[in-house]
This record gives sequence, structure tokens and C-alpha cells, in this order.
Amino acid sequence: DRRRDSPAAGSPIQPIIKDVGEVYSRLLDHRPVIQGEIRYFVKEFEEKRGLRELRVLENLKNTIFEANERVLPKCEQAMQDNLSETFKRLQAANAMIHRLQERECEARKLQADKVMAREEKCIAHWEEFMKEQQKKRAEVDEEHRKAMERLKEQYSEMEKELAKYASF
Repeated sequence: DRRRDSPAAGSPIQPIIKDVGEVYSRLLDHRPVIQGEIRYFVKEFEEKRGLRELRVLENLKNTIFEANERVLPKCEQAMQDNLSETFKRLQAANAMIHRLQERECEARKLQADKVMAREEKCIAHWEEFMKEQQKKRAEVDEEHRKAMERLKEQYSEMEKELAKYASF
């Protein structure tokens, strides 16, 4: 049945296909080799190792039990003691930093107040200076106006005097 259904049945390709199948099974099909290796490993493991793993696991269990019963409570107590001490130190450091920040803030505020006072003082001096300058300018302008009038009067008198002598 199978030979009749297969397209290569009775043809010269049949031996080639058979050879390719054998090459495939020898080179690429590793299942028989792997199964043999697995059987060998299990046999070696059961015969040679014996109860060694059981003893190792028992020792490991004892070590873990000892760590849980003795070492862990000691570590927890030491951690609690150290953490409470560290927490107290951190609180003290935090309080000190807070005080330093307050002092620094007060110093900044005091410095800002001093700067504002200096600025106000400078502004007041400037305004006073400007008023004084305007007053002096007004005085100088008045003095200049008076001098100009005197000069005009002097020159007009000189012209009159000159006019007297010009009639000669």
C-alpha cells in the first residue's frame, strides 16, 4: 500500500532515499545516544553517590536551623541596638542642621535688612544731593543772570560813554 502511494515507489530514487534516511539517522538523530547517556548517568548516580547527597542535605538543614535559632536573633538584637543608636544620632544631627538653617536664615534676613537700610539711606542722600544741586543751580543761574544784567548795564554805559566820545 505504501509503496503504491509513494511517488518514488519502484523508481531508481528509492535506494537514494533509503541511504539519505540512514545518513540522517546516523548523523542527525541523537535520540539513541542521548538515551544511552541518560541511562548511564542514572546508573552511575545511584551506584556511586549513594546517600552522600542525603548527608549533605542533612548538614545543610542543621546549619540553617542553627542560623535561624542562634545567629539570626543575635543579628536582630544587634541591628535593633545599632538602629536605635543611629536613629538618635540622626535626630540630633537633624536638630543641629535645623538650628543652623534658622541661624543662616536670620543672618540672611539681617543682611537683607542692612542692605535695604543702606539703599534707603543712599536714596535719601541722593535725593538730598539732587535738591542741593538744583538749589545751587538756581543760585548759579540767578548769579549768572545778575552778572549778565550788570554786564549789559556796564556795556550800555560804556556804549553811552563811547557815544559821547564818538561825537567828536
